[in-house]
Amino acid sequence: MPADIPAVKPKTVKKAVTPEARLAKLGLHTDMDLVLHLPMRYEDETQVVTIREASMRGGEASQVEGIVVKNEISYKPRKQLLVHIADETGDLQLRFMNFYGSQVKQLAEGTRVRARGELKHGFFGAEMVHPAYKVVNEGAPLPTSLTPVYPSGEGLSQPILRRAIGDAMKRIDWTDTLPAALRDHMQLSDFEPAVKLLHYPPQEIDEHALADRSHPAWVRMKFDELLAQQLSLKRAQRARRSKGAAALKKVGALSHAFQAALPFKLTGAQQRVLDEIRADLRHPYPMQRLLQGDVGSGKTVVSALAAAQAIDSGFQAALMAPTEILADQHFRKIAAWMEPLGVKVAWLTGSLKKKDKLAAYALIESGEAQLVIGTHALIQEAVNFANLGLVIVDEQHRFGVGQRLTLRNKGNVGAVPHQLMMSATPIPRTLAMTYYADLEVSVIDELPPGRSPIVTRAIDQNRRDEVIARVHAAAGEGRQVYWVCPLIEESEVLQLQTATDTHAMLAEALPDLAVGLVHGRLKAAEKQEVMDAFSAGEVHVLVATTVIEVGVDVPNASLMVIEHAERFGLSQLHQLRGRVGRGSAASVCLLLYQGPLGGVARQRLMTMRETTDGFEIARRDLEIRGPGEFLGARQSGQAMLRFADLETDGWLVDQARDVAQELLHETTPDKAATVEAHLARWLGGKEEFLKV
Repeated sequence: MPADIPAVKPKTVKKAVTPEARLAKLGLHTDMDLVLHLPMRYEDETQVVTIREASMRGGEASQVEGIVVKNEISYKPRKQLLVHIADETGDLQLRFMNFYGSQVKQLAEGTRVRARGELKHGFFGAEMVHPAYKVVNEGAPLPTSLTPVYPSGEGLSQPILRRAIGDAMKRIDWTDTLPAALRDHMQLSDFEPAVKLLHYPPQEIDEHALADRSHPAWVRMKFDELLAQQLSLKRAQRARRSKGAAALKKVGALSHAFQAALPFKLTGAQQRVLDEIRADLRHPYPMQRLLQGDVGSGKTVVSALAAAQAIDSGFQAALMAPTEILADQHFRKIAAWMEPLGVKVAWLTGSLKKKDKLAAYALIESGEAQLVIGTHALIQEAVNFANLGLVIVDEQHRFGVGQRLTLRNKGNVGAVPHQLMMSATPIPRTLAMTYYADLEVSVIDELPPGRSPIVTRAIDQNRRDEVIARVHAAAGEGRQVYWVCPLIEESEVLQLQTATDTHAMLAEALPDLAVGLVHGRLKAAEKQEVMDAFSAGEVHVLVATTVIEVGVDVPNASLMVIEHAERFGLSQLHQLRGRVGRGSAASVCLLLYQGPLGGVARQRLMTMRETTDGFEIARRDLEIRGPGEFLGARQSGQAMLRFADLETDGWLVDQARDVAQELLHETTPDKAATVEAHLARWLGGKEEFLKV
């Protein structure tokens, strides 16, 4: 080709996305997936009312039918399509802010239209904004059942979904997976009529029971879903128990010396939980135990005593924490307990210099390091343990399934280390039973003696000067103060700016006090320098982002101010508040908020004022947020419950758990077939996700 003639770039042809591909994006791969893709709500298109009747209903959705008498595009105050329809009783405006050119032609004058929506009386008279509508012929029959509205995705219209689901229902095997005796005993609807009723509810059905999912057909779906989850998790637990693990049988010299050297006595709850863990560690199969305890309940010492048992038994232990500040806090505390007793404790984080990292790797691989504490750096490929017997994961919900598995797989070939997961975010009972059915759960349900109660107050930010005066007074009495700046998810830069601005403002307002600043962008050494100065009492006020949410323990800090408290979640507010009240002085947490408050923010602040009980806070948090956020990264790849509601369906969780235990307890051919058929129907290929 001559040099002066530019090459013509070939046009890229955009491949059309098929309906099948769009369905697959929603997770609908099989006929059964489609059949179990149940409606999220229903529309009543079984009757038409006159325009006059609809205008008298006020706030209630209605379906009207009329002839288009006028069709125009208006540009004031913005571009919109206005379609006027009329029947023998009056006229009505249909207003569309977003519309296509084809709609203008479709709704031409003289066309008969059925429109459904809420009729409102606006400046230009009666109107429906963005109603659902269809063009019909005169005398067109009305549906005889409620119209289902399905969860959808881009490019998937309701008619396409309805057609795909209807076709799938003609092809599937409707055999009930639950035996008739079980259905009768549980008073459960049969599977086929329950599913068909939910897709095609008859006109005379109790709409309220359908909407709030209390109808027997919904109860059957919820039970089936919960049973599938319980069966899968309990099978995963059995599969884990079939794997070999080192039996850490020895509670020896180190464990006894460690406990004797502690400057305090374990609480009854700590001792009970420690006994549960010790019993698990003696088994020749891997422990999977979740250790729950409110902030300040003493989980760290229990986990250190578990590590001592592993070391007494001739194995290594590893403790992984989600942040360097928390990992450092654990390292300082546990090393101070264990090193005087002759234990070599190694420290490993991403910020270590290369030669320090290599030195840590060598200590770990040789087995000289008996306990290794660090961050995600522990799961790097270069880290090889000599004989890892116990893995401890703190704030486990902050790690993904894959990260925890990688650490667990650092054990010797053919043996899996025991695993202890810790969480200071207590998990409500129904949530633990549902999503942690494969784990043993231990709860430290009492605080050590001598902890001071924390008084919590919500204060409008217009009273900031009073709060600063309170900070000055507390510092004057020899106390230290945290001032926490908000997490603004949209912008880490903005969050940093908030912290630096607040630091500058407080330094100016409190010239006689030392005001420190710590945030996520500081280098590890700089962060540690500020934290050390605060711990030593050299810094009076510590301005921080949420990097201090967990793990920071300064008994002399008795006042916490949380800026823009309305931006934080309940569990995060509770975690932050737990940084004070760790000494004997009366402690106060001030929640500075910017009004006006939304309903959810008001609920959160009210809860924080009313209770310091982490389990009650967790229960209310579940009510507000649902289980999705609550569980964090544990649910990576795991299907959440679609139909059951943990707040209202707790009774069903109990029943599903009991039935799952019964079906798995005796492996008769009938029961085994029931389990396989039920899991295949409800989880298909997704069961593997539940096994991690």
